[in-house]
Amino acid sequence: MYPNWTAKQQKKSQIKKLTTKPRKRCLVYYVDVGNDGMFQSVGPPKLVDPRSLDSLNAQWNLMMDKRPQTSRARVIFLDNLTGPILQMMGTRYNIEPFFFSSTIGWIPSRFQSHVTSNHGDHVTITLSFARPTQELPPEPATEPPTAHSSVLTFQTHVTGRSRATVRAPDLMIDTQAPLPLWSSNVVLLPDFLSLHMVRSLDNSTIISSHSGRDYLTTTAEVMHDRFLLTGKSVYWSSIFERTKDATFLLLSILWYVMYCWDEVFEALYNHTCALEASAMETTELQLKLTRELHAIRAHLMHYESLLEDFRKAVDFVENTPNPGLDSPTVSENDRETTRSLIHRECGNLLRDIARLERSRIMQDKRLKNVMDLSFSLINIEDSKRMQKLTEAAVRDSAAMKQIAYLTMVFLPSSFVAAAFGMNIVEINPEEAAKNMTLAKYFAVALPLTFLTIWIVVAFQIKTEEPRISLTEKVAGREPPQQTWQSEVAERLRGKQYKKLGVFSRLLWPFLLAKSMMERKKFVEKAKTSSLRSIHTLH
Repeated sequence: MYPNWTAKQQKKSQIKKLTTKPRKRCLVYYVDVGNDGMFQSVGPPKLVDPRSLDSLNAQWNLMMDKRPQTSRARVIFLDNLTGPILQMMGTRYNIEPFFFSSTIGWIPSRFQSHVTSNHGDHVTITLSFARPTQELPPEPATEPPTAHSSVLTFQTHVTGRSRATVRAPDLMIDTQAPLPLWSSNVVLLPDFLSLHMVRSLDNSTIISSHSGRDYLTTTAEVMHDRFLLTGKSVYWSSIFERTKDATFLLLSILWYVMYCWDEVFEALYNHTCALEASAMETTELQLKLTRELHAIRAHLMHYESLLEDFRKAVDFVENTPNPGLDSPTVSENDRETTRSLIHRECGNLLRDIARLERSRIMQDKRLKNVMDLSFSLINIEDSKRMQKLTEAAVRDSAAMKQIAYLTMVFLPSSFVAAAFGMNIVEINPEEAAKNMTLAKYFAVALPLTFLTIWIVVAFQIKTEEPRISLTEKVAGREPPQQTWQSEVAERLRGKQYKKLGVFSRLLWPFLLAKSMMERKKFVEKAKTSSLRSIHTLH
């Protein structure tokens, strides 16, 4: 179909997959917009079966037939884009492949092509948005660009059990996944709008492609019914009567995205109120609540980018006027009326998008407050637990003191019993050996005690390096006042000790004497340098 696209490009964009495996059926809805601004559905939806040649021929003939003279635009809603429909629409309306690749891959885009001066052009707008729903299909299917884990998470945790039990531990922080709100049994679903407009003054065509009933997105039937209701609106009917520009049909469909965003933030507002009420409950629930708050704030940050894409799409529509308005057949009055109406409607959309962004920021701040409150309550509970542990430790230490006092009471008697139990001649001459005397006991015990004390002192001793502050003190001056940076650095640096080896430690008395001598020399040197500086000043 697109010879300038290589096989690799067609495969990567998934266009080849649709054209080579045309197994699904497509529903096509038609709506004609009359010159009087009235909307009329062109019969029941047309079922296009790729395995039926008659169905394909009937669809092609309907597309090629001339429209009624009273029709100035036709809007086509495609439910489940298939390979044959892609080929027929692309051939009949000369649609660029980027529209189909963006639709299949859920890639936000907006561009203008096939511009013909004084006649018309092609406009493509694809954008992602979110919408709330309470009706869930039993088995949601995957849809790009969501990761497989996102849909798997949604399928496992939402459809596997009641949504009322879906709490924070079940949430995976994946902004491409649906977000369940347990307070109102509402699920915020990712959705996608794909529009291509062949724009002219007398014979325009708008194609709206939808993923089909197997997915969680808006179906073509729903969009078709809502579009017909737009035609019954007094406000829009007056606009369609005053101008023939098909851009307003596109703007009316963009308002559906605006209404979905309004419902999303309304559901989030109600859920935020429920979260604020739940923040005062038990600590275990607060821990779960904290994880849920992180998930919702991550979705709000994602919604910021989606609203920005929405704003850019409206700006693109406002700054891309219909080339047909420059036709000599259009009066200056009609041209100015159309431009002013487009500026007004785009301005209304932009103001509402700014309002939604303010609402998003406000709800994000409220969630931040709830999160801070949860952390504060958790810290209070932790402090209470630490207080109880401290009280228990104090009780344990009191018991240990009592045991120590009791041991001290029996210590003299224990020493006397041990002393009288020794087998030495002076105490127990009958059972002791002749050469075991009290002098030999002290000859062995005292050196071992001395050696033990020597080794303990050797491995505990530390010798500090002389400091500059000592010089200031010796010189009779107070050390300079430290700033908080120098104080922090001083504390981090700590005291400077000499590195000692094993033999140096075993000779610790000599080490102490040497350290005292070095300190004395350092003090004398500091005094000498201080006196020299004083004489120099005088």
